[in-house]
Amino acid sequence: MKRPTISDLAKEAGVSVSTVNRLMSGSNTVRSTTAQRIQNAAENIGFYGLGTIEDQIKQSAPTYRLGFLMQQSTREIYQMMAREIRNCCLQRPLDVVQPVVDFVDLLTPENIAGRLQALGENCDAVAVIAADHPQIGNTIRNLKNEGTPVISYITDQSAPERAGYVGADNWKLGRTAAWLIAQTTHRPGRVAVFFGHSRYQCQDIAEASFRSYMREHAPNLTVDESRATHEDSQNAYEMVRELLQTSDDIVGLLIVGGGISGVLRALRETPLERRRDIKLVCRDLGPETRKGLSEGLITAALCHPLGPTSDALIQTMIEAVSAKEPRPTTQHTVPFEIVTPENI
Repeated sequence: MKRPTISDLAKEAGVSVSTVNRLMSGSNTVRSTTAQRIQNAAENIGFYGLGTIEDQIKQSAPTYRLGFLMQQSTREIYQMMAREIRNCCLQRPLDVVQPVVDFVDLLTPENIAGRLQALGENCDAVAVIAADHPQIGNTIRNLKNEGTPVISYITDQSAPERAGYVGADNWKLGRTAAWLIAQTTHRPGRVAVFFGHSRYQCQDIAEASFRSYMREHAPNLTVDESRATHEDSQNAYEMVRELLQTSDDIVGLLIVGGGISGVLRALRETPLERRRDIKLVCRDLGPETRKGLSEGLITAALCHPLGPTSDALIQTMIEAVSAKEPRPTTQHTVPFEIVTPENI
């Protein structure tokens, strides 16, 4: 077969021959979207100079250093998020992204604020998962004044200076959790709600909407006062164990924060006939959640899809860095996934 020529490539990509020549010679006058179209066309027709095109795109691509402040390095869900973020950064076709991932184990506002400031001073933009607190908000304001945009990730911040939020619609998430428990529970009873900390907006909003749905549509179910696990599995274990030992009318559990491994441990210690009647809905899909689903202990997990969420986060951060003038806070909502024992 005849080897594809530059003319063939230009025709496939819908550009001029001179545009292809400029890209292959290293000119930086070819727009990134056009360069990507030429690269895709070269792959489609098997163009001999594909390697040269890829090298020129990489050499002329803008470079960003993005910081990601995660929580609790010991929790697998945050390690999974970090791995997916690094992977998505490496796969960016039109720019070079250097991810700087940091973990905070001491979750005091002072410590998070200090780590956020330090990370922001060495990055073009930063993303943070943290409880909403005035000290953290003040750091977000300081970084904005220094020219470093801050994106809240998974859980939002009230600081008006934040550049954006990327995560799920937590109002819909809470009502979906309520629908699942109401539809799968077949007798009147109580539903217990466990959250990590009241300053996590994602948890607070999900809990409020959960109660809203139950008031409207599940008069046979009573929702208990919420209990804080402080994101600690041992706390969650002790609280759920005591609840199940002292109450025989619990028919549902909602876990909107950390501690799922402790909750599952308490359920495993509960007699089989009893725990079959308890419907458990939780958030995010780490190894413990996956195991609980496979055992039938968890009715459903409402999860952030890690790939799409990471892609949206990175794109939002780059857009914030590239903005030539101030703009309103970006709200990028990523649809959550519903995972059950039948589709893990």
